[in-house]
Amino acid sequence: MLENPDTLFMKAALLEAEKAFAEDEVPVGAVVVSRNRIIARAHNQTERLRDATAHAEMLALTAAEETLGSKILETCTLYVTLEPCVMCAGACFWTRIGRVVVAAADAKVGFLRFGTGLLHPRTEYYQGVEAEAAADLLRTYFQAKRN
Repeated sequence: MLENPDTLFMKAALLEAEKAFAEDEVPVGAVVVSRNRIIARAHNQTERLRDATAHAEMLALTAAEETLGSKILETCTLYVTLEPCVMCAGACFWTRIGRVVVAAADAKVGFLRFGTGLLHPRTEYYQGVEAEAAADLLRTYFQAKRN
């Protein structure tokens, strides 16, 4: 049986999150998919770049725009391992991304605290794909930081 495409692409985002973990960054990864093909990959690089805006989503969206030669991503899907923050949700709004698929919720700083109105009205939003794997990676990272 073929794997669900959302699961398959989220696993690619999880590989990006593992890269962030290995680089001692908060382990969040993202991929942007267009026509069932990954066109951009990124992971958090805020420490490496000394840039508070270098979130996985921001980097992946920028790379996707460059790949397509357009600031509008309405035919694309963003897969991200952690619920986007308000900044990243705003970037999703401005790119008019078609879909956002999220693994783990972020009750602390996730944008959903303000409702889905931060996304473009035509953007579809899904949460929970590979949530346990993403949450486990984040939990491991932050436990190591506390010890």
